Amino acid sequence: MATTNSSLPRVSVISDFKEITKMRLSLSVVFSAIAGYLLGATTIEVSTLILLAFGGYFMVGASNIYNQIIERDLDALMSRTKNRPIPAGRISVNSALIMAVIFTILGIATLYIINPRTAMYGAISIFLYTSVYTPLKTKTPLSVFAGAIPGAIPFMLGWVAARNAFGIEPGTLFAIQFFWQFPHFWAIGWFLFDDYKKGGFYMLPTGKRDKGTATQTIMYTIWTVLISIIPVFGFTGDLKLSIVAAIIVFAIGLGMIYFALQLFVKRTELAAKHLILASVIYITLLQIVYVADKFIR
Repeated sequence: MATTNSSLPRVSVISDFKEITKMRLSLSVVFSAIAGYLLGATTIEVSTLILLAFGGYFMVGASNIYNQIIERDLDALMSRTKNRPIPAGRISVNSALIMAVIFTILGIATLYIINPRTAMYGAISIFLYTSVYTPLKTKTPLSVFAGAIPGAIPFMLGWVAARNAFGIEPGTLFAIQFFWQFPHFWAIGWFLFDDYKKGGFYMLPTGKRDKGTATQTIMYTIWTVLISIIPVFGFTGDLKLSIVAAIIVFAIGLGMIYFALQLFVKRTELAAKHLILASVIYITLLQIVYVADKFIR
C-alpha cells in the first residue's frame, strides 16, 4: 500500500509536465524540425540532431507554458482546459513562470550551439506565439494568421540548422506548414466552437460555423497541397521532389481536400474532427515522403 501511495505524486508530476509543455504537440514540432534538418543536411551529424530535438522541445514547451500562464483564467472556463495544471491549482503561476524562463534559456542556448541563426528563429517563434498570437486569440480571428507564423517555423528551422542560411528551400518548407495550419486550426476551432466560446476565443475566419468558414478552409487546403508539390518543378534550389513523390503527396492532399469538402457539405463537429485527423496525417506523411524521396533518389 505504501509503495502505491508514494508513486502517485510522481505520476502526477509526470502527467502535469506532459500537460503544461503539451508533450504531443511539442514532439510533433520536434518531428518537423528533424525532417527539415534531414532535408537540408549534406552530412547528418547526430550531435546536431540531438541538440535540435532538445532545443525544439524546450522552445515549444516554453511557448506553451507562457500561453497557459496568460490564459489561466480563461482555461478555467472551458471543459477541455479547466483541469490543466495551472487553473486546477496543481502548479502555481510563479512555478510555471520559472519553468518557462528556464525552458526559454535552455531552448535558445541549445539552438545557439547549432548556429546563431537557428537560435534567432527559435527566439522569434517564442516571442510571436506568446506576445502576438496568444493576446490576439480573444480579440480577432486573425490570431490564426499570427499563430501560423511561429507554427510554421519548425520545418524551416531544421533546414537552417543544417545549412546556417535562409533561402528558397527553407522558405518553401515554411510556406507549406504556414498554409497547412489554416485548415488545421479552423477545423479545431469548428470542433471546439462551443468550448472556445466559453473562454471568449473566436478562431474561425467568419466567427461562425458557416459556409464562409468552410469555403475558406477548402481554399487554404487547396493552396497547401499546391505549394507542397512546387519542389517537383525544380525551382526551389536544393529542395527537390521526384515525380513519384509529388504524385504521392498530391494523392494524400486529395484526401485532405475531400475532408475539407465534407466539412462544407455537412458542417458538423464530426466532419471537423475528420478534417483535423486528415490534416495531421497529411503533414506527417508529407514530411516522411519528402525525407524518404531525398535519400532514395
